[in-house]
Amino acid sequence: MAFFEKLKNGLFKTKQSVMGRVDSVLRNFVSIDDDLMDELEEVLITSDMGMDTVETVMDALRESIKDNRAKDPSDIRDLLKAILREQIGDGAPLDLSTKPSVVLVIGVNGVGKTTTIGKLASHLRADGKSVILAAADTFRAAAIDQLAVWADRADVPLIRQSEGSDPAAVVFDAAAAARKRGADVLLVDTAGRLHNKKNLMDELAKIDRVLSRELPDAARETLLVLDATTGQNALQQAKEFMTAAKITGLVLTKLDGTAKGGAVFSIKKMLGIPVKYIGVGEQADDLQPFDPDAFVDALFS
Repeated sequence: MAFFEKLKNGLFKTKQSVMGRVDSVLRNFVSIDDDLMDELEEVLITSDMGMDTVETVMDALRESIKDNRAKDPSDIRDLLKAILREQIGDGAPLDLSTKPSVVLVIGVNGVGKTTTIGKLASHLRADGKSVILAAADTFRAAAIDQLAVWADRADVPLIRQSEGSDPAAVVFDAAAAARKRGADVLLVDTAGRLHNKKNLMDELAKIDRVLSRELPDAARETLLVLDATTGQNALQQAKEFMTAAKITGLVLTKLDGTAKGGAVFSIKKMLGIPVKYIGVGEQADDLQPFDPDAFVDALFS
């Protein structure tokens, strides 16, 4: 199945929640008036887009209706599509410009972080990249074992130590291995939750210092994995992690399991960080680089 078809299927719940109800509103009116606009606004608010984003979208929609002299409610669909496409911004590829390049993956437990790393390893391998995985989430034995399974599937080496080891020591070993073996990409898993927020920040800072020292010239990405099913809660998680790390991109997982995909728009607007990958299923190829045109097309298809 082509990824666009997977994307359409994966966004089915969100599409029904958002566009299904938008279309219903448009069918119930014969002209564009304040009542129609109020109902549209209510639909967007309940789609988990967030109040600020909805206000921006509605203001732009009113301007677009005026500029295009739209009279028929059916005209609103294309105008809204163009506005949402503008809101979501452009995609941004990973910066893998050096050898090795480093991709640090962060996020709370349960968002699909370790699975995302495994899928990303498979994706990079399919693109001809040599990859090394670093199991730096040493606080959960299950995380190390889970990453080992994905390393086997992707046929990439895994640098690991025992549960409870110093994560920075794992990263040190992995950086040395990446240099020695001439790897293209070092992918680093990190802890999703420690005893408190300060511990987590300190641990990420320590890993950052090791990478800066051992691979000072490496291109660096820090990807934050967010669970799309949590809607606006994902936005709060992102804000907290932004105080602990310089995030360069977002990965949105489990879009196939939620009607809250509208949160993508508010996350992008509020954080100003590009969405780099999205996940719409369980298979390795269900994680793909984010294509904003395809995303909005699938939502309106």
